[in-house]
Amino acid sequence: MTTVVVVRKGGEVAIAGDSLVTFGDTRLPHGYEANDKLFMVADSWIGMAGSTAHFPVLRRALNWLAPEDLKLHSRDEVFDTFLKIHPKLKEVFYLNPKEEDADPYESSQFTALIANASGIYGVYSYREVFEFDRFWAIGSGRGFALGAMHASFDRAKSASELAEIGVLAGCEFDKNSAGPVKVQTIQLKTTKD
Repeated sequence: MTTVVVVRKGGEVAIAGDSLVTFGDTRLPHGYEANDKLFMVADSWIGMAGSTAHFPVLRRALNWLAPEDLKLHSRDEVFDTFLKIHPKLKEVFYLNPKEEDADPYESSQFTALIANASGIYGVYSYREVFEFDRFWAIGSGRGFALGAMHASFDRAKSASELAEIGVLAGCEFDKNSAGPVKVQTIQLKTTKD
């Protein structure tokens, strides 16, 4: 799948991802296609994990929102924005929102991380939204990334350095992650750390 991380440290936020796409047992490494797992919408960087079909769909769905409806600068704004695009995902892009019969809500079928000047956020398949204080990771390499970032948090000089450490750990140990690592950094408007 992937390794995507977000980090908040030293007055900046960073988002980083690997560059490998897989289709079952087939790998499409960097150099055969521009495999960007990070994309910009308005003033936010977004990274995703899940089916490769989700990348163009989410990018298009978010860009179709009117500027007043595309707000990603607080936990509630992220929730409201993803709630607004869920009907579009079903009606325009034919998302199959069903995972299990007992699910409490329809699934959006993807996981995403968001980085912008207000902080770092995670969105999960039932539109659960988290605002992270330090760092987080998604994808099949997330366990390796989280461990590496936890062990390196105090030693890393910047958010971008820590993000790269996390994704490199995913690339080293997860069979579905590979470089090169792509990192985007944004200065925070306010700092908590």
